[in-house]
Amino acid sequence: MKNSIAFIVIGLAVVAVAVGGSLLTDSGMAWYATLQLPAFTPPGGVIGLVWTTIFLLSAVAVMLIWSARTAFPHFGSIIALLVINGVLNVLWSYVFFVAHQLGLAVAEMIVLNLTTLAIIILSWNRQRVAALLLLPYFAWVCFATYLAVVIWRMNGLG
Repeated sequence: MKNSIAFIVIGLAVVAVAVGGSLLTDSGMAWYATLQLPAFTPPGGVIGLVWTTIFLLSAVAVMLIWSARTAFPHFGSIIALLVINGVLNVLWSYVFFVAHQLGLAVAEMIVLNLTTLAIIILSWNRQRVAALLLLPYFAWVCFATYLAVVIWRMNGLG
């Protein structure tokens, strides 16, 4: 029963992060359309599909971590990192798409990458499947960070 409630909360938290980021992103799409973008920028449909997949994999990973919580000596630290990571994920959409602060968005993405990597490292020995499920998220945010750097340089925006 405890896992069932936790899994519902985890699912709702992941949906909240996804919806929050999506709403902020959507609010800035008119501005985004005015930016110069590199040729390797994925189409919006691909980005949406990737994020949907990442959120599904992340939800499963967090559920696996939760299920193995007694095996983690620093379980509270992992939970704190997961919460910080979710906040950073939504915050990035605000900084980039609403505030139009590309340099700050890049800096924020670096921290997002570091929290994701820390979660993967802390999970690796105790829940390897969860850590592996988070690798696509880490890879995508690394790519998105590079993309944001190029967009920032091409457009000369703060």
